[in-house]
Amino acid sequence: MTATATTRTMAEEAYERIRSRIVRLDLAPGDVLREDTLQDQLGIGRTPIREALQRLAREHFVAIIPRRGMFVAGIDVSELSLLFETRTVLEPYAARLAAARGTEEHWTQMQTALDGAGSASSDELMAIDHRCHELMWDAAGNRFLLDTLDVLYAQSDRLWHLYLSDVASASPSKMSEAVEEHRTVLDQLRAGDGDTVAELMERHVRSFDDQIRNAVTARLESPLP
Repeated sequence: MTATATTRTMAEEAYERIRSRIVRLDLAPGDVLREDTLQDQLGIGRTPIREALQRLAREHFVAIIPRRGMFVAGIDVSELSLLFETRTVLEPYAARLAAARGTEEHWTQMQTALDGAGSASSDELMAIDHRCHELMWDAAGNRFLLDTLDVLYAQSDRLWHLYLSDVASASPSKMSEAVEEHRTVLDQLRAGDGDTVAELMERHVRSFDDQIRNAVTARLESPLP
C-alpha cells in the first residue's frame, strides 16, 4: 500500500470516529476541537485528522473560525426544514432505484437486521433503522447518492440524540414503529414496486421530521428552570 493510500485510509477512519462522537454528542455543539487532543484520543496522526476535520467542516459538522479555532458546529433550528426537505426528495428516489436494482442479498441482510429488533434498546433500534437505510442506499447503486444520504442521515441522527434519545429510552414505542415500517418497505423492495416503496419512504422520513419538530417545539416552549 502506498503512503498516499495509507493516509487516505487513516483519514477515513478519523472521519468516521470523529463524526460518530459528534453525532452521539460525546463532542457537543460548541466544543473546541484540537488536533493534538484528537491525536492522543484516537491514536491517529495529525495529517489524517486534519483531513477529517476539513471534510467534517464541508459537511457542517465542524465550524472553523479564523484566529479562534475549530468547534463542533451547532444545529440551527431554522435549518431543520432544509435538512428534511432534502431527505424527503432523495430517500424516495433512492428507494425507487433500490427496488429496480437491489439484489436478494441486500434484502436478506435487511431482514436479518430487522429480526434483531424484538428486544432491542432505543439506541439499538436507531442502529437497525440506520442499517436498513444504508442497505437501501447501497442497493440503489449510486455512490454519489449514497454519500449524500449518509451525511444527511448522520445530521438527522445527531438531532435524534439531541432531542429524542431520552424520550425514546423512556418510551421506545415510536422508535419501534419506525423500525417496523421497514418491514413493509422491505416487502415492496422485494416485489420491485418502486412507486409504492418511494411513497412509504417519504412517509417514513416525514414521520421522523414531525417527531423532531414536536420535540424542538416542546424544548423551546418549556419554562426555564
